[in-house]
Amino acid sequence: MPKRPRRKLTKRLNGDRGFFTLALCFALAVTALFTLVLYELARGSRLSVAEAGASLLSAEWNPGHGRFGQLPFIYGTLVSSTLALGLALPLSLLSAVFLVEMCPRGIADLLSSVIELIAAIPSVVIGLWGIFVLAPVVRDYIQPALSKLSFIPLFSGRTMGLSMLTAVLVLALMITPIITSLSKEAIASVPAELKDGLYALGATRLEVMKYVVIPYAKRGILAAAVLGYARAIGETMAVTMVIGNTPVISASLLSPAYTLAAVIANEFVEATSEVYVSALVASGLILFIMSALVSLAGRALARGGVG
Repeated sequence: MPKRPRRKLTKRLNGDRGFFTLALCFALAVTALFTLVLYELARGSRLSVAEAGASLLSAEWNPGHGRFGQLPFIYGTLVSSTLALGLALPLSLLSAVFLVEMCPRGIADLLSSVIELIAAIPSVVIGLWGIFVLAPVVRDYIQPALSKLSFIPLFSGRTMGLSMLTAVLVLALMITPIITSLSKEAIASVPAELKDGLYALGATRLEVMKYVVIPYAKRGILAAAVLGYARAIGETMAVTMVIGNTPVISASLLSPAYTLAAVIANEFVEATSEVYVSALVASGLILFIMSALVSLAGRALARGGVG
């Protein structure tokens, strides 16, 4: 048997082993980084846990009196991001379907570029837009209209431009381009043969979307939604500028609120004691765990889905 082919095979095997080793090293490095961040956050929050104990999960935040309840921030984070996802997901999905299935190619490319440009806008710029444009509109037009439904707790209370509602709208604006772009890629990956086959049977465009496109692209759409939700949970600057930054738990969207990311950004520099700093690190730990749980839940749902 000639030696040259054997040498080539050996080189290829060595190359495969080298690539595997390199990939494994990077994977282990990412895992180590994740573990290190989690460890440092846990270590930094240990003092506040020892001092405050179970009261960390209370609703009272008063650092001057040693009260470091995290519940208002957890509530504000979950409510604002969940409502933003509820607004953004239908809009993003319809936009993605339109761009892929209905819009002329040239216009679709132009609109896709605009969507990607919006996604790249810095959050502080969107926050400024929220303060000077959206908040006055919410205060002068949207909230007065909703206040007529004040018998519903969701719309009770006095009108304020900086509120949970404004933060939800800003977050929805920020995550819509992300979900749209990723959903568009998932929908574009649906084989044309599947759609053409259903069209040949006399199905309408809506039926093709319902029975072929959405089920096939469901995992990609779910991944887009999870990524958008994680972005909404961790968003700091824009939300800090428009949510009102008041540590209260209110059922009303017209009331101000506070998020985990916002309290860290606002108060970390001004923290006057080690326990205060540790409580803010605990906020970071909770935020880190929430983001990780969202990602894990998204992966579990995607694996259990069909498509």
